[in-house]
Amino acid sequence: MTSNVFETDTPDPIAYLDRLAATDLGRSYKKRMLDELDVRPGHTVVDLGCGPGTDLGTLAEAVGPTGTVIGVDHDRAAVDAATGRTGGLAVDVRLGDLHDLPMADCSADRARTDRVLQHVDDPARALGEIRRVLRPGGRVVMGEPDWGTLTVDHPDSRLTDAYTRFVTDRAVANARIGSRLPRLAAGAGFTVPAVVPITPVFRDVRAADTILGLERTTRRAVTAGYLTEDAAQEWLAHLATGPFLASVTFYLVVAEA
Repeated sequence: MTSNVFETDTPDPIAYLDRLAATDLGRSYKKRMLDELDVRPGHTVVDLGCGPGTDLGTLAEAVGPTGTVIGVDHDRAAVDAATGRTGGLAVDVRLGDLHDLPMADCSADRARTDRVLQHVDDPARALGEIRRVLRPGGRVVMGEPDWGTLTVDHPDSRLTDAYTRFVTDRAVANARIGSRLPRLAAGAGFTVPAVVPITPVFRDVRAADTILGLERTTRRAVTAGYLTEDAAQEWLAHLATGPFLASVTFYLVVAEA
C-alpha cells in the first residue's frame, strides 16, 4: 500500500504543529484568527490548547508590555516546549484541562482555540469553562474543521465516501465540530457575531498529505473495515498518480461573552 508520495510514519506531534504553522495555509488562517480576536495592548489573552507555544509569541507582541498571555495545554511535553520557547516574554504556560481550566472566573479578555475542540471529550463543557473565565464583553475565536465537508476527488466516489465516513465516524472525536460550534457556543451563553468559513483547495498530493496523512488514515480505515485492501490500493494509486484535488472547510467562530 505504500508509495514514496505519502508520508508513512506518524510525525511527532510537536513537529507536526510546527510544520503546519509554517505553511502558507497555516500562516494565513492564523493571521485571520488574530484579526478576529481583536487583541488590544494590556489585554489578558489565553491560548487554550497552546501546544508547543506556536502562537504565544505573536499574542505576547499583540498585548504589549502591559498585557499578559496565558497558555494552557493538557500535555506535559507541549507545556515544557512552550515554556522553553517563551522564556523572557510575558507568557505564563500552565498544565491544565479545557474541561476544568486553571484560571479564575472573569480573568481573561480574549481566548482562542485552534483545532483543539475537535479532540476534547466534551466540547459543551469546554465552552462553558471558556465562558466562565472570560470577562463580560470578552471574546473567543475558535478555529475548527468540519471533516464532513472533506472532499478527495477519485473516479470511484464510493471510495471517497468510505474514506470520509471513516474520518467522521472514527478518526476524529468531534469530526463535525466546525459547523456545530455556533450552536454550541450559543448554548454556553455566548453571542456569535461572526462565522468565517475557510476552504483550502489542495492540488498537490504531497502538500495535502502533510496535513491529512492520506496513507496513514487509509491504513486505519482498512483495519476498521471501512475499506478492503484492494479498495485501499485502488484509492491510493489514483491519488498518487492522477490529477489530485482535495478540500475541507475550516470555520472560524467568533463568540462574545
